[in-house]
Amino acid sequence: MKEDLTLTDIAYAMGSAGGGAAGGGDLSFIVMMAILFAIFYFLIIRPQQKKQKELKEMLANLKHGDVVVTTGGIHGKITALTETIVTLEIADKVKIKVSRGFISAVLPKGDQ
Repeated sequence: MKEDLTLTDIAYAMGSAGGGAAGGGDLSFIVMMAILFAIFYFLIIRPQQKKQKELKEMLANLKHGDVVVTTGGIHGKITALTETIVTLEIADKVKIKVSRGFISAVLPKGDQ
């Protein structure tokens, strides 16, 4: 005589078989997340940190006579420096003061 299976018997059987597979799924998920983090680190975070470090060094090494470009696109020659303020000569007898943080690039000698 055949025994009739109830829904609870089927659910129990499926749950016990699926329980072993779930543990392996967790491990593969953790490995995948670690790989994604590594990709983000090397493609996004690390280059951005390098760029910030170079900008900080450039701002620290500004000196009198450098030709620079501000973030607003103004080209000028440095005539005076303080800790936070840079005075630029943008034309004959025309000087402006900008914050040191708004200097975006130092141009090669001869460019202005």
